[in-house]
Amino acid sequence: MDNKKGRRYEAVKWMMVFAIGVCTGLVGLFVDFFVRLFTQLKFGVVQASVEECSQKGCLALSLLELLGFNLTFVFFASLLVLIEPVAAGSGIPEIKCYLNGVKVPGIVRLRTLLCKVFGVLFSVAGGLFVGKEGPMIHSGAVVGAGLPQFQSLSLRKIQFNFPYFRSDRDKRDFVSAGAAAGVAAAFGAPIGGTLFSLEEGSSFWNQGLTWKVLFCSMSATFTLNFFRSGIQFGSWGSFQLPGLLNFGEFKCSDSDKKCHLWTAMDLGFFVVMGVVGGLLGATFNCLNKRLAKYRVRNVHPKPKLVRVLESLLVSLVTTVVVFVASMVLGECRQMSSASQVGNDSFALQVTSEEENSSIKTFFCPNETYNDMATLFFNSQESGILQLFHQDSTFSPITLALFFVLYFVLACWTYGISVPSGLFVPSLLCGAAFGRLVANVLKSYVGLGHIYSGTFALIGAAAFLGGVVRMSISLTVILIESTSEITYGLPIMVTLMVAKWTGDFFNKGIYDIHVGLRGVPLLEWETEVEMDKLRASDIMEPNLTYVYPHTRIQSLVSILRTTVHHAFPVVTENRGNEKEFMKGNQLISNNIKYKKCSILTRAGEQRRRSQSMKSYPSSELRNVCDEHVTSGDPGEKEDLLQQMLERRYTPYPNLYPDQSPSEDWTMEERFRPLTFHGLILRSQLVTLLVRGVCYSESQSSASQPRLSYAEMAEDYPRYPDIHDLDLTLLNPRMIVDVTPYMNPAPFTVSPNTHVSQVFNLFRTMGLRHLPVVNAVGEIVGVITRHNLTREFLQARLRQHYQSL
Repeated sequence: MDNKKGRRYEAVKWMMVFAIGVCTGLVGLFVDFFVRLFTQLKFGVVQASVEECSQKGCLALSLLELLGFNLTFVFFASLLVLIEPVAAGSGIPEIKCYLNGVKVPGIVRLRTLLCKVFGVLFSVAGGLFVGKEGPMIHSGAVVGAGLPQFQSLSLRKIQFNFPYFRSDRDKRDFVSAGAAAGVAAAFGAPIGGTLFSLEEGSSFWNQGLTWKVLFCSMSATFTLNFFRSGIQFGSWGSFQLPGLLNFGEFKCSDSDKKCHLWTAMDLGFFVVMGVVGGLLGATFNCLNKRLAKYRVRNVHPKPKLVRVLESLLVSLVTTVVVFVASMVLGECRQMSSASQVGNDSFALQVTSEEENSSIKTFFCPNETYNDMATLFFNSQESGILQLFHQDSTFSPITLALFFVLYFVLACWTYGISVPSGLFVPSLLCGAAFGRLVANVLKSYVGLGHIYSGTFALIGAAAFLGGVVRMSISLTVILIESTSEITYGLPIMVTLMVAKWTGDFFNKGIYDIHVGLRGVPLLEWETEVEMDKLRASDIMEPNLTYVYPHTRIQSLVSILRTTVHHAFPVVTENRGNEKEFMKGNQLISNNIKYKKCSILTRAGEQRRRSQSMKSYPSSELRNVCDEHVTSGDPGEKEDLLQQMLERRYTPYPNLYPDQSPSEDWTMEERFRPLTFHGLILRSQLVTLLVRGVCYSESQSSASQPRLSYAEMAEDYPRYPDIHDLDLTLLNPRMIVDVTPYMNPAPFTVSPNTHVSQVFNLFRTMGLRHLPVVNAVGEIVGVITRHNLTREFLQARLRQHYQSL
């Protein structure tokens, strides 16, 4: 690429991140609009029915109406998850795995996006204790992955000739930007979204990506803000509603001169609340982990209909609990002047009609209202705003019962087969906890200066921090959502204490679900004790390799009998054999790795031989336009079997036709392998599909050459070797892989410390790390599996046992 093409490439990348931000904002607008529409429709019908039936004594009919709405919505949400199972849950664990370098099948497909968006509509409108903010992160990531590709499996007929961004690294960067845009759209927090992508998402980051991700987040925030402000307030361009969830302005009333948002003395209470929030979060995670394990053992193996029935059961129980608690457990509370006239800060978020409609007067006389119904018979966002900004409106008993019921049901709900987020339920549950603490301190301790909204916010931060264990990004998200920088210190202290307390018992909820899926997620760094290990202790010494010039029959056999993503390209270093047998130290270092691999190598060659028996061997036609005449029909032995059993070839260093046998000498058994580069499975398959080969009678210069664009044309879904029509391939043809291999990959010495290996692997975004000794011979390969926590701990135990 020259400078002109480089500048054009960079300009197109900036345009793409802007488009990703705008599209993510529009997805958030779509979700928010229809969730509001369905929720208002449902509560409008049910509330009118309750008010009518409270006098006529037909509340059972109102409950049936509410059940009808909720079960229908949840049924649709669960059906969408049956269509695309990856759409279940919040999607944050899967996106975290993807950005860490693990490809989860179907995680960023268009069908996943559609099922996620429509599913979260129905699951939130269906009254489940789930949020739409977590799925917004997943939706933004799918937009980021798909939009720059200009193609989709779901829309195969739509094809654009768009040659840019045909690599995993570019796609990962766009997914990072999309995930950040999802956070920004959900909370109106573009800086928090950028930090979320950095802290919880990407394993590989650079300075240039920071600007692009922030720009993408800003685009998403202001796109959503522009349209929501125009649709809800009719004032286009006013930018009054920055995110799907906004906490409003925290401000003491002008009449209360003693009120302060928080004081230095309150910090002590905030620390205690952080400890309690960490304990509650650890309890939540522990219970949810047990439920998830139970589902894996007893629900998922059964027919898919069972998952739908489980979702309907959760919806049924949740609806009955909400209805009965609102009718039976609520208290009639006197309306304060703030709720009658309209609190200034609360009015920033909703109009006076919406504020009045959020106050529920079920079974209560005039000038009073039902506090439990006010929390349960509203959207979760309205409940959070009530707890943050309404003054003296909830009794301690109501708050305690609401917290317990919400805690249990939210824990049960997260993990069922519907798209579901955890941010808003955690915030609402924690806000009730914080408001309860404020009420107790005011009523029973006599601290009159306390501002209840601050304690509700700190409680929400403590519980959410105890569940998800985020620190920097969550602090900034909460500060941006409150638009109050003075809350920076208490929020940060509370989140740090909650995280430390929770980490003492278990991991965050997303890390727990990643572990339950068995994904080899790489942490930021290894434990200090792991430096007792070296690269030679953790590498895989039994290698499957290819030669620079390899017959097609060998390549097909290798690809069909292995699942490796890349293969080292080697030659057998015959020149070193004499020194090797004399005991030269540098070369004989290779022997301990070769002894343990020689039997495996022989077995591997036998498997290849068996797999090649199914290779069509009569009248093979070759895509290189070279027709080979078949052998004498009277020959009893198969031509390819003769090739595999040959003991002589005119190019002994080039073809892997010779399998280790009992007749081989020591020199032949332990022949060193000189490392030349790495070649990917996708590249080998592409070479076979496109007929890149030459015959024995020709030189390798006659082999067709493919450009980079031609090699990457099928990205990201390359052909599978098992779908290859073998009748089109002549097994005697030769493929020269040297123009397509990576001749200078990152490598390490066998004596490299594990911490150095880990840092190189993670920061460079590697998938394979060859281990090469002092004379350029490959002795092993390190992959993600060799750097997982479980694998390293197992090798460390072996190290201690060998001492």
